[in-house]
Amino acid sequence: MSDTFKAIIFDLDGTLLYTLEDLADSLNDVLRAEGLPTHPTDAYRFMVGNGLERLVIRALPEGLRIPAHVRPILRKFVEYYRENQCRRTRPYPGLPELLERLAGAGLRLAVLSNKAHPNTVEVVEHFFPGRFQMVLGMRPEVPAKPDPAGALEIVAAFGMRPEDFLYLGDSDVDMKTAVAAGLFPVGAGWGYRPREELTAAGARVVIEAPEELWGMIHE
Repeated sequence: MSDTFKAIIFDLDGTLLYTLEDLADSLNDVLRAEGLPTHPTDAYRFMVGNGLERLVIRALPEGLRIPAHVRPILRKFVEYYRENQCRRTRPYPGLPELLERLAGAGLRLAVLSNKAHPNTVEVVEHFFPGRFQMVLGMRPEVPAKPDPAGALEIVAAFGMRPEDFLYLGDSDVDMKTAVAAGLFPVGAGWGYRPREELTAAGARVVIEAPEELWGMIHE
């Protein structure tokens, strides 16, 4: 496959970075301050993936999932999380080394996340300074994943074709994004969602460790 792929788009949360604890801690602190029920960290695995607003909606009691309640909680959460987003967050083992090898082999690298764009840029630059040629988070003017708009924006910016890209992500949202954009979808089995979800959503391959991606590129 070394002649097939010229670029890779990475999801962020659950793919490049283990972010679950900072997300859970930040939202639980806000919920607690509002006198609302909190959730175990592991429960957030199935709440993340569609942006911070959807995360807040899923975390609220069902009767409070209306704009009048969501907006103030979301505003506080966004502020609090941005201040605490790098406390316990960390790259998955082997990812920094993989990125260095991929860049050294001449592949172009990008990040596409449903995390808010400012948070995405800040976190990526903190943990992987200068490693990616393009970093996109969720922006008001662009539909969120699984809409392919963001992925196709990267394809156009790199001056390549969709079939030149491999897409690595850990959720059904990511696999659906890759399929819709015409990219090669690869599931990150170390992430937040089960392997079965990735396969059902269109993953052509599910890998269990970052070094397996290097093996795919250099088969």
